[in-house]
Amino acid sequence: MNEFKELKEVHEQNKTDESNKKVGYWIKLADYDYETAKAMLNTGRYLYVGFMCHQVIEKALKAVISRDCGEDEIPPKTHDLSKLAIRARLFDLMSSGQQDFIEEVNPFNIEARYPEYKDEIAAGLNKENCKELIKGTEEFLCWIKQQL
Repeated sequence: MNEFKELKEVHEQNKTDESNKKVGYWIKLADYDYETAKAMLNTGRYLYVGFMCHQVIEKALKAVISRDCGEDEIPPKTHDLSKLAIRARLFDLMSSGQQDFIEEVNPFNIEARYPEYKDEIAAGLNKENCKELIKGTEEFLCWIKQQL
C-alpha cells in the first residue's frame, strides 16, 4: 500500500514539474516581450509598443491556461485577450479597469500585422500614451503572476 502511495506522489510531482515548465515557458516569453515593448518605446516605434504589449498579455494569459491544461494540451491558438481571459478563468476576477484595458490592447495584435491598419492605428499612438500602455501592461503582468 505504501509503495502505491509513493508512486502516486511521484506521478503527481512529475505532473507539477511539467506544469511549472509550461508556465515558466510562457512567462519567460511574456517578460521578454515586455522588455521589447520598452525598447520599442525608446526607439519611437509606437505601433510596435502596442503590438508587444498585446503579446505580453496574451502570453501571460496562456501561462495560466497552460497551468490548467492536460499533459498534451496546449493553450488555444487565439489572440483574443478576452477569450483567453475567460478560458483562463480570470475574466470574472478582473476589475472593470483590467477588462477595459485588455479591450483597449486587443486590437493591437491584428492592426499591427496588416498594412491597411498600420497608418490608422499608428496615428493614434504617441510617446505619452505608449508610456501608459507599458505601465498598464506591467501592472497586468504582475497581477497575472500573482494568480499563478
